[in-house]
Amino acid sequence: MNISDIVQLHTIGYRLHDVKVTFKHDVKIDTTEVSLDTKFNETLNIPRWIAEILELEKLVDIHDMDMVSELKQTIVKENGQGAFDLSTLSLDFYIKIRSYLKRLPAQDRDKAGSMLNTLIRTRRSKIINFADSSKMTSDHLKKLSIEERIFYNSIHSQSMNFTKEISGDLS
Repeated sequence: MNISDIVQLHTIGYRLHDVKVTFKHDVKIDTTEVSLDTKFNETLNIPRWIAEILELEKLVDIHDMDMVSELKQTIVKENGQGAFDLSTLSLDFYIKIRSYLKRLPAQDRDKAGSMLNTLIRTRRSKIINFADSSKMTSDHLKKLSIEERIFYNSIHSQSMNFTKEISGDLS
């Protein structure tokens, strides 16, 4: 499986989790999969995928964690770790960020996207150095997002293959 397939799988899982919403209108939906009968200003937890559709139709406000603040805090933590250590990210950190950024106005999205690229560049160079020099431990594994785990494995494998090709089989 490549990275986009695995990310897509984890994104589906993320979108199945509940999120808190406040309804802007009375809403009645009754299908084989979904049944809602809500009133104006009612707050419920519903699956994220349904909330996203209702938000597009301007029927709900999603109460999500402010991922821009989370991103800023993550950058500060990452910069405080030094050049050879990683801060801990949740497995679905980038999935949450992408989902949140899609809903921001273009100007805010550009600013947050720039911060995200800064974090990616910082972590990418640390992961490359780490993957080239050591094997993954469970301690290191829990610090990486799902995308970063795949990236690490790819770099580590390529690095080991390169070393074998250059040095030959000396064992």
